[in-house]
Amino acid sequence: NSIDMNWDRTSTPLPGQERDYLNKGIFKEWYKKTEGHSFDVVTAADAFYNLVRAESGIDLYMKAAAVEPIVKQDNRSSTVEGVVVTMADGSKQRVQSKAVIDATQDADIAAAAGASFTIGREDLGDKNSRMAVTAVFRLKHIDDKAWKRIAKRLNEDGDSNTGVDKMSAWGYGNELKDYEPLNKERTKMRGLNIGRQLDDTILINALQIFGVDGLSEASRREGLEIAKREIPHVVDYLKQFEEFKNAELDAIAPELYVRETRHLIGLYRLSVIDLLENADQWDRIAFGSYPADIQRTSPSDNGAVVVHPLKYAVPFRSIVPLHVDGLLVVGRSASYDTLAHGSARVIPLGMAEGQAAGAAVKLAVERNMSFADLSQSKPLIAELQKRLVDQGMELAPYTPEPQPYMKHPAYEGLKMAVYTGIAVGSYGNEAFKLDNPSNAQRMVNQVNQIRRTYKTAFQGDPSAALKQIAEPAQQPLSLQQASLTIAKGLGLDAAAETARAELESRGLLTKETVAMIRDERKLTDGEAYMMLKDAIEKAAGAKF
Repeated sequence: NSIDMNWDRTSTPLPGQERDYLNKGIFKEWYKKTEGHSFDVVTAADAFYNLVRAESGIDLYMKAAAVEPIVKQDNRSSTVEGVVVTMADGSKQRVQSKAVIDATQDADIAAAAGASFTIGREDLGDKNSRMAVTAVFRLKHIDDKAWKRIAKRLNEDGDSNTGVDKMSAWGYGNELKDYEPLNKERTKMRGLNIGRQLDDTILINALQIFGVDGLSEASRREGLEIAKREIPHVVDYLKQFEEFKNAELDAIAPELYVRETRHLIGLYRLSVIDLLENADQWDRIAFGSYPADIQRTSPSDNGAVVVHPLKYAVPFRSIVPLHVDGLLVVGRSASYDTLAHGSARVIPLGMAEGQAAGAAVKLAVERNMSFADLSQSKPLIAELQKRLVDQGMELAPYTPEPQPYMKHPAYEGLKMAVYTGIAVGSYGNEAFKLDNPSNAQRMVNQVNQIRRTYKTAFQGDPSAALKQIAEPAQQPLSLQQASLTIAKGLGLDAAAETARAELESRGLLTKETVAMIRDERKLTDGEAYMMLKDAIEKAAGAKF
């Protein structure tokens, strides 16, 4: 019942008003019918239903037992030609159509039609890892007095990452540090994200559950059972705080909040570098600005805000699958890399994609052309954008202002580091400090992360470079030590004295990178990133 908004951080809100947001059109129509970015669930459901009911062209059927695509295949590709709906009574209804829009959470129709995907963090070399799921639960007896106490506590915290308004409260990080889960291996509490309801109840999104496969019904069911055992324990803990002393557990949501499963391989794959550079796209259909928020993947993980973009565009090509025609995929399983998905998975962006997909279908049918052909036509994409603007969306092109980190000499290394997940910016990108000193242990950790992504090229053990070093996290990273760590990670048989020469002779370390190093005894993070970029580009053929 709370939406992660794509706020327009380039605008200044008027006193007492919320900041403007990037996604307009149908999303704005719906949003104006609710209480705001946290809302009463009945209000929100009624708003959706009334918008659909007002459209004469929509036939709404909400009792299907199953929906499966009708697929025509040839040697090179597949075409979706409609769906087969299994009705509530078990009978089947065949629905022929010239296009299907898959807006399911997990792109189930596209998967059944043969579209290609990566799963979870597979593009970072870790297919079995994905963000935690959450079990949302409802507390009752949270009246105006309790809400004022919530506001008082969060306002007193003085933390920029906490806050409260008439329907939302977020934070409570310090208060939950002492919470001990019953199931320490599978659960952990994060700061409470609270959405107020209109009946003196609140919904809380805070209990993270690990090791749940969102594509497996059995795994989701197991995760929900873990939540049912843990949440009463959470509520007992919260009662120590005055605002929750009268609270009682009212219900646990019947469905888990699953953040990550499939990532479509489309004609364009939105990259975290697009977010880092606030990139526009010529075929833009939606904008995002939400932080690339990567929730914990295990109890020992802290999660990360990889980058905090000001504004980036999602291209039409990111909702068009490779090799499957007659189909568009919108929402959190569209064509995004896993780190970019941390931002692009949010609801306002998905709703903008949904509206764009509907308009694209109409245009493609009018012109009797495939979505792949439509995606290559600049005149027709311009026509699509005009129609969307006429429907209330805002899709004007823009020129992003280069961010401070983009002007740094080691920026090309930072791109590699962000892309591979070894550098994170946090909120406001305040952690992109390329002149900070690196150390020997950090370099080993970074090469180990890179090994997961580029397994074929990096087959060695970088920790072998630390054999003669005591307390490596306390030791400055020298050029010699950095060279040895990279060489060991690549599986090269090089000694500390010869590692740099070995890398240079193989083209794994460029003269340009060496020339920019200011002190060979004490490398900065940026200089280390540049060395790693050289090695990856040569050994793995990657470009950033």
